[in-house]
Amino acid sequence: MNSRFVPDAAAESDPLRQTQTAAVVTASYAPDFERCRLLCETMDRQVSGVAHHYILVEHRDVALFRQLETGSRSIVAERDLLPRWLRVVDDPASLFRRRVWLSLKTQPLRGWHVQQLRRIAVAAHAKEDVLVFCDSDVAFVKPFDLSAFWRDGKARLFRRDDVLSGEGHEEHRIWSRNAGSALGIDKSRVSTHDYISTLIAWRRQTVTAMCERIEKAHGRNWVEVVGSKRKFSECMIYGRYVDEVLEGAGHFHGSEEFCRVHWTGEALSDDEFRRFVAAMAPQQVAIGMQSFIGTDIGRIRRLIG
Repeated sequence: MNSRFVPDAAAESDPLRQTQTAAVVTASYAPDFERCRLLCETMDRQVSGVAHHYILVEHRDVALFRQLETGSRSIVAERDLLPRWLRVVDDPASLFRRRVWLSLKTQPLRGWHVQQLRRIAVAAHAKEDVLVFCDSDVAFVKPFDLSAFWRDGKARLFRRDDVLSGEGHEEHRIWSRNAGSALGIDKSRVSTHDYISTLIAWRRQTVTAMCERIEKAHGRNWVEVVGSKRKFSECMIYGRYVDEVLEGAGHFHGSEEFCRVHWTGEALSDDEFRRFVAAMAPQQVAIGMQSFIGTDIGRIRRLIG
């Protein structure tokens, strides 16, 4: 596989079109299969403007996820996205319960690292103009049209301004610094913005141009560069690229979150779940129950109908 990105220069230089095609991208794995099934069901009921839905999984999970394929939903194997030199094995350090991705060119990587790499790499695989990223533990509970991510020929870049300048957020600051390093941005330039959220959008051609920038800055494959550190965020890399390299070209900023996420804590009871949904902000159309918390998928399915 040729993993090197070459952006469509002619398309990049054309005036931005007012009408864009949008795809939803979900990175998942076998333990989240039933959650991903629920995501697909609620997407099909509630979400409009979806040209295609790409589900990105490790090769050994492809057969399981094929159950979710339709004419507008496809399963994409990791080996079709990432270089073959990045090899996955069962990790003896975890008594073979977890997986680890190894190579001579990157740090040892875990599944959450590689899911981020897949999200970047899918830009070379997809054909749609806008990629909307949605985790597999999300469920839509209200109608939503993907045109919300496009305005006046520009894509919506999620950004929370200046939050990294306050107390806490040390891990996010590390991710931001490493994003700047990957992009070849001068170390003296520190970003205080946070670009991480669930249900966000990127311009596909911007992603391919970003990968080319990383490769030119370092003389190596972008996967090598990003994977050379274990603390990275694909959202930080994209956000800093747009704001500091492109100076915002092709994008507008939005700080409202479309998905309400239960990030930490205990699994919710029925009453707690109902209160969680009732407390959604007006613009929020989906809920996310972090899978590691252990909220029963049957309960979620029953309570959202």
